[in-house]
Amino acid sequence: MYSSPTYELNGYSNSTEPNVRRKRNDPSKRKTGIVIGVLLAVLILAAVAAILIWLFVFKTHEEDEATMAMQLKPSEQVFSGQMKLLNVPYDQKLEDTDSREFKELGRNLEAILGEYYKTDPLLTKYYNTSVITAFSEGVLAYYWSQFDIPVSDLEILPEFSEERVLDALENGNKASRTMTRSDIRIAEITASFTDPRMARTPGTNECFHKLEADENPRLFKSPGYPDGYPPKSRCQWQIRTSEENAITLNFKFFHIEDDCSDDFVSIFDSLSPDDSQAITEKCGQRPPSNPLMVASSSNIMLLNFITDSDVQRPGFEAEYKAIPLTEVKKCGGVLSGAKGVFTSPLHPIFYPPAVDCKWTIKVPTGNKVRVKFTMFRMKEPGVDIRVCHKDYVELMSTKYCGELSSLVLTSENNVLEVTFHSDESYTDKGFSAEYSAYDPSNPCPNEFACNSGLCIAKELKCDGWNDCGDMSDEVKCQCASDQFACGNGLCKPKLWVCDRVNDCGDGSDEKQCSCEDTEWRCGNGVCLPRDVTCNNRQDCEDGSDEASCETSPGICSDFSFKCWNKECVNKVNAECDRVDDCSDKSDESSCDCGTRPYKLNRIVGGQNAEVGEWPWQVSLHFLTYGHVCGASIISDRWLLSASHCFVTSDPQNHISSNWITYSGMQDQYKQEGVQRRNIKRIISHEDYNRMTFDYDIALLELEEPLEFTNTIQPICLPAPSHVFPAGMACWVTGWGALREGGQKAQVLQKASVKIINDTVCNVVTEGQVTSRMLCSGFLAGGVDACQGDSGGPLVCFEESGKWFQAGIVSWGEGCARRNKPGVYSRVTKLREWIKSKTNI
Repeated sequence: MYSSPTYELNGYSNSTEPNVRRKRNDPSKRKTGIVIGVLLAVLILAAVAAILIWLFVFKTHEEDEATMAMQLKPSEQVFSGQMKLLNVPYDQKLEDTDSREFKELGRNLEAILGEYYKTDPLLTKYYNTSVITAFSEGVLAYYWSQFDIPVSDLEILPEFSEERVLDALENGNKASRTMTRSDIRIAEITASFTDPRMARTPGTNECFHKLEADENPRLFKSPGYPDGYPPKSRCQWQIRTSEENAITLNFKFFHIEDDCSDDFVSIFDSLSPDDSQAITEKCGQRPPSNPLMVASSSNIMLLNFITDSDVQRPGFEAEYKAIPLTEVKKCGGVLSGAKGVFTSPLHPIFYPPAVDCKWTIKVPTGNKVRVKFTMFRMKEPGVDIRVCHKDYVELMSTKYCGELSSLVLTSENNVLEVTFHSDESYTDKGFSAEYSAYDPSNPCPNEFACNSGLCIAKELKCDGWNDCGDMSDEVKCQCASDQFACGNGLCKPKLWVCDRVNDCGDGSDEKQCSCEDTEWRCGNGVCLPRDVTCNNRQDCEDGSDEASCETSPGICSDFSFKCWNKECVNKVNAECDRVDDCSDKSDESSCDCGTRPYKLNRIVGGQNAEVGEWPWQVSLHFLTYGHVCGASIISDRWLLSASHCFVTSDPQNHISSNWITYSGMQDQYKQEGVQRRNIKRIISHEDYNRMTFDYDIALLELEEPLEFTNTIQPICLPAPSHVFPAGMACWVTGWGALREGGQKAQVLQKASVKIINDTVCNVVTEGQVTSRMLCSGFLAGGVDACQGDSGGPLVCFEESGKWFQAGIVSWGEGCARRNKPGVYSRVTKLREWIKSKTNI
C-alpha cells in the first residue's frame, strides 16, 4: 500500500514541478487511487462492523450466558426411604441418636449406601452423602441420600429419577449378597424423591425433637408460637410409642401461610420424609369446626415444619397421644336392622394409611339397602377420580373417591357389601354414611323416589332442578304454565328464558330471544350487529359493546372502571383481580377484603353455615327482640344493611342505641369469638321509598372498631362498573325464617341463588323493579332469603379469589315461592353513595 506514494515522491524530487502536476492529473493514476481509496474505506468499514457485531452480538451473548450462569444455582437432589435389616437384633439403644450403637450401625449403613451407588456411574459421579436418621422395630433403618449437580451439568437433572436410584440400590444390594459382608443383610429398600429442606441430621440442635407418646395427651408447638414463626425454619419431630399402639395428632390451633410451596406442615407414617409414606401436607388456616387430626398405622410418626416466606403467622399447637393399634384397624363387620350409620376408620380423624375394611349390610328380606353419604372426602394428589386407583370406597363393583357433594346408592337386593381401602400414602377425612331399608314397592312414602334411591319432596319434581342428582326427577314432565318446555323434554322456569345461560342444556331456552347469533345484545337489551364490539366507538347506549375491550382506550361508559387519576379501564371487573390495570394502581388499592381465612370442607347436603364460612355476616339485635336483621362488614367501623330495617312506622327503629351488632357469630346462642358493638350512627338513604323499597340501603357506624380475625372479615364492595352476569351462582346468608311464617334459625343459614336477567326480573315482579334492584332465584329448590334475612348480603365469588357483595336482601313476595324471586338492593348502583358517606 505504501509503495506507490514512495515512488511518486522519488519522481517528485527528480522532476520539475509541472511534470509532477501532470502525473497527479493523469487519468490512469487517478483511477487507481480512487479504487485503492474505496477498497481502504470498505476494509475499514468491515473492520468496524466486525467489532460492533462482536460487541453487540457475541459479547452480549457471552454476557447473557454469564448472567444466566450467575442466576442458575447448583441443584441438590435428595432421596429418602427405609431399609429392612436382617440378622441385626433390635436394641432399644438404637433409638438414641447419641448412643454408640446408633452411631456405629449408622456409619456402616451409610458406607453401604455409598457402595451401592457405585453401581451407577452417573449417581456415583454426583453423590455427596447419606445419613441414617433413625431406627425402629423390625429392624427398619431410615435414611436420606444427597446428590449435588453443578450449574454446568444441570441438563442431566431429568436423569435423576426415583427409578434410577432404586435400581442402583437394588443392584448394589444383590451384588453385596455375594460378598463376604455377613454382619448386615438388607432384605428390602425404598427410595422416594424428597424436598431437600426436610433432610435433617440427627443430633443437631436446630429444631430437631424426639417425642414419646402414651395414653396421656401432650402438647408441642411450632417455634415462636403464638407470636409468629421465623422464616427459614427447618423443624422436625420424631414421635414414637410402644409397639402395641398407634399415634394420633390433633392440631388445637393451625395457622400457616396460605402457600404450601413456601410454608407447610408435612406428616409421615414413617421416621423418614418419604413421599410414599406421607399422610398429608397442609398450610393455611383451619377453623375449630374443621381441625386437622391424623393417625398413624403403627407406632411411629414424623412431622416436618418448613417456612420460607417472610410473612409471619402464629404457627401451630398440636396434641399427640397413643391409642391402641386395635382401634386403628377397627372397621367393617356385619350391619343389620332397619337403619344405621357407619364411617371410615377413626372418622372424623383422617383415616390411617394401609387399612382395608368390609361392611356387609343386611336388611329384612323383600327390602333393599339405601346408602346415603353425608360426608365424602378422599382427595389425594395425582389421582384420577374416574379410576380411583389409590384410596376408595367400593359399592356394587364401582369405586368412588375424591370429594363428592352428593352420593346416594341403592342395592339390587337386601344385602349390600361396602369395602374401603387406603394405601400407604396420603389420607383424608374419609366418609360418614347412613344406611336404611326400604320397600321397593313404596320406597319414599309421601315423597318422590329418585332412580338413585334418594327421596325428595314431591314439589321438587319437574321444577327445572336436578334435585335427584341423576335427572330422574326432571324427565317425563308435563310443563306447568309458568315453565318453559325445553327442546330436550326438560321443564325450566320461564324466568330463566333469555337470561344468556343455557339452562336447558340444548340451548333451546336462548334460541327465541331478541337477538340473532350474528348480533350483539347491549346491556339494555338492544340488538346491534356483532361487529360493533371493540370498534373504539360507543355503539350501545350503555357502552357495553366496549366494556371488555382492552383495545378501546379513552372510551368511558357505565361499564368502564374509573381509576383515581380519571383514566378509564375497559375490562370487565378490573378491580382486585391481581393485575394493575390503572397506571396509578388504584384498581388494586383497596383489596384487603372478601377473603375467608379458614380452610373449609364441603358437607354433603348441608345448609348450616360453618364457623368462619361467611366472616362478613353480622346479626343485628333490636332491644329485647333478639335477631331482627342482617348486615355485612365493609370496614372495621362501617356495616352495610337495608333501610327498611330502620325506617319504619316506629321511630324507635332509627335510634342507634336500640341496636346491638354481633360479628363473627354462627350460632345465636354461642358467644365464643363474637364481637359485640354498639351503633354510633344510622344513615338511611335519603331517597328510600317505603312503598317501593327503592334505595333500600343503610350504613351503620360503630362506636368502636372491629378487630379482624379468622371469623370477622370485610366483604369487598364492587365498583359501579362491576358486572354480576345473569345466571351467576351467588350466596345469600342469614338467620331468617327457615320457611314462610316459620321460626328464625338458630344457626346461620346459607343458600345458593342465581342472578336473574333484569328484563325477566321486571316481568315476574310486574314492573316493580327499579335500576337500584336486582333479582335472584333459588337454586336449591324452595330456598330463598326470608323474613329476618333483611339487610344481609348477597355475595358472589370471582375468579380473582375475592368475594364481592352484589346485593342487600330487600323484599320479596313470600319466601321461595314459584317464580317469585328475592329482590335485592343493587350495590353497584349505590356504590358512590356509600363512598360519599364513608369514604370507603
